[in-house]
Amino acid sequence: MTYKKAIRKTSLALAIAAVVSPVFADETPDDEKPAEYYERIQILGNDNSLRTEPGSTTVIGEAQLEKFKFNDINRVLYSVPGVNIREEDGFGLRPNIGFRGATPERSQKITVMEDGILIGPAPYSAPAAYYFPMMSKVTSVEVSKGPAATKYGPNTVAGAINLVTRQVPQAKEGSIDLAAGSDGFGRAKAYFGSTNGDFGYVVEGVHLRSDGYKELDGGGDTGFEKNDIMVKFNYDLSGGGYSQVVELKLAYADEESDETYLGLTDADFAKNPNRRYAADQLALMDWEHKQFMFTHFIGNDTFDVTTRVYHNDFDRSWFKLNRFKGGLVNRDLQEILANPEDEVNARFYQILTGEQDSVQEFEKLLVGDNYREFYSQGIQSELYYNFELAGYKHQLNAGVRFHKDQIRRRHTEDAFFMRAGNLVSDGSPQVATTSNRETSEALAVFLKDTIYVSDFEFTLGMRGEFIDSEYQNEAAGREGDYLNKDSRIWLPSASVFYKYSSELGFFAGVHEGFVPTRPQESPEVDIENSVNYEIGTRFHNGNSQLEAVVFFNDFDSLKESCSFSAASACGGNLDAEFNSGEASVLGLEFAASHTFATDWGFDIPTSVTYTYTDGEFDTSFVSDFPMWGTVEEGDALPYLPENQLTVSLGLASNDWEVSLVARYIDEMLEASGDGVVLSGVTTESLTVVDMSASYDFGDYGSVYLKLDNVFDEQEIVSRRPFGARPTKPQQAIVGYQYSF
Repeated sequence: MTYKKAIRKTSLALAIAAVVSPVFADETPDDEKPAEYYERIQILGNDNSLRTEPGSTTVIGEAQLEKFKFNDINRVLYSVPGVNIREEDGFGLRPNIGFRGATPERSQKITVMEDGILIGPAPYSAPAAYYFPMMSKVTSVEVSKGPAATKYGPNTVAGAINLVTRQVPQAKEGSIDLAAGSDGFGRAKAYFGSTNGDFGYVVEGVHLRSDGYKELDGGGDTGFEKNDIMVKFNYDLSGGGYSQVVELKLAYADEESDETYLGLTDADFAKNPNRRYAADQLALMDWEHKQFMFTHFIGNDTFDVTTRVYHNDFDRSWFKLNRFKGGLVNRDLQEILANPEDEVNARFYQILTGEQDSVQEFEKLLVGDNYREFYSQGIQSELYYNFELAGYKHQLNAGVRFHKDQIRRRHTEDAFFMRAGNLVSDGSPQVATTSNRETSEALAVFLKDTIYVSDFEFTLGMRGEFIDSEYQNEAAGREGDYLNKDSRIWLPSASVFYKYSSELGFFAGVHEGFVPTRPQESPEVDIENSVNYEIGTRFHNGNSQLEAVVFFNDFDSLKESCSFSAASACGGNLDAEFNSGEASVLGLEFAASHTFATDWGFDIPTSVTYTYTDGEFDTSFVSDFPMWGTVEEGDALPYLPENQLTVSLGLASNDWEVSLVARYIDEMLEASGDGVVLSGVTTESLTVVDMSASYDFGDYGSVYLKLDNVFDEQEIVSRRPFGARPTKPQQAIVGYQYSF
């Protein structure tokens, strides 16, 4: 994406605001939009009182997000307990997020939403989140785990995350935010919106770029450019005793990034963790995302209904090194980088680094374009109804969603020689490797009844998922390779919240978890199914907050998908799914914050987040999945740190603020069992400190300084997909923000 193209798109967004705003510039709102409407746009809400949701919940509001201005969802979620992350590119472009021990691969086991709707490219057919909303446009992050996440689905084993975008403001307001930093970092962000009478609107545009911190052998790009434009219009139709609002949201986003799956050997990482091999020089991800959403809200003191109609398109092309051609001699990339001293591997390693030329046919490098087209669409409606029955107050929460999504794959490979440190085409025709289509239609329903008995809130819930899916191999001559199947399941939940006082409460719950199989998988592959328990306490007095939860997830069987992001060895089993034996995860989540007032003109905000997790297999089994191998009862789950700790400390006055956040992550197993490439290998434990500072000049705007990874600590955070990968090195950013 060129700067000129980015400027044109951002200018278009601002031009819309310029056209709309003069018409209403001198008007003032007659009255505000119904408060209930904005509460339903968010799934948890963010008021200053004790929340009584059944289950573990975390809300990160706009003020917290603005403090560090993180562009990386990984850095945001390190302050949320119960989250396990496998970092990959250092920027959070393709996050790998899990909750409570769920495997983090491409965030495919959590339910990812934006403004309350499913936002993954194809949440049922291909749940891997190769698209993830840009954090620079998000104003609130809401995380739900345990029974609190049952209503969102389809994946209910781990939890749900909802990313809330900017709401239409109640009066005229706007902001311009410009920043620049090391490694060619740049960010330009602007929004403008207003409500005038019954009509409201907001327009927002973001451009984000970096030259990248990796150093490509022989020179070349390792950075990215991203753009995001969003427009919202709403209209207040309230009258006749009902609050009623309609809203239209249109959004467009794109990215070009010189990203790859190829990492380093451990020895090369020790010398320079930011090196990239010559074989990576053609890597390029290029995607576009388009969104339409129409929302209707109607309600009064007794009930309210929120209905959303949505459609998302996502197209991506990722041109990157897949493998050596092989044949006479076969070695997958992960094996080569894990053991480069091996006599055979050494030759392949020297070709990857450009130290030797390709000579034999099996030494050719195959660079693939994994081109995919996705769509996701549906209609969902949610009801809240307050009534009294048998002398007790009830709140009924019910919802229905009809959803359809699809992925079409058009994968190809081109063959290259390594010649004097450069990839040179061998002149052979491009080879089509994968051509298929997967489609899912799903009807999801949920029903929750919360009964208020004195200081207790009892909630009984039930979720139903009814999925019809279809797989079709679209390669020539493979018309008979297809599969139609269906899945039907009911998932119960029960929880209780005891309100000891207006500031302190206790809760407990149990729910059944579920992750469906993909359309191309045989019915012999089992769904992931679990029974999950939690008990906890929550405290909130305005100035102090605390939540502590003990949880236990009991899995009948884990289900994993073998993709290139998991291992190069998945080439022969690409996108195949595997089942394990029984497994269990036990953990403790703790989060607390308090602001200390001083007599010196500033406050001291502090927070602590701690997670302890112990996950292991409860049975022995043998698997071809490259993260498992031969597993013995008691083996630990991969990519699940035992201890994680995040501590935040700040100084804040009326016009300036300085904040530090330090996070510690334990080492993690790269694979659970024996007999696979990374058996017995762990990542390094890691401590990273980030800093931010800002000064407000009042009517003249504010300036801010960010320093990510203050002490420039880089350790191996993962050896997947192929080879050792680092955290982002130290990055300095300075910015200016003007709001009105």
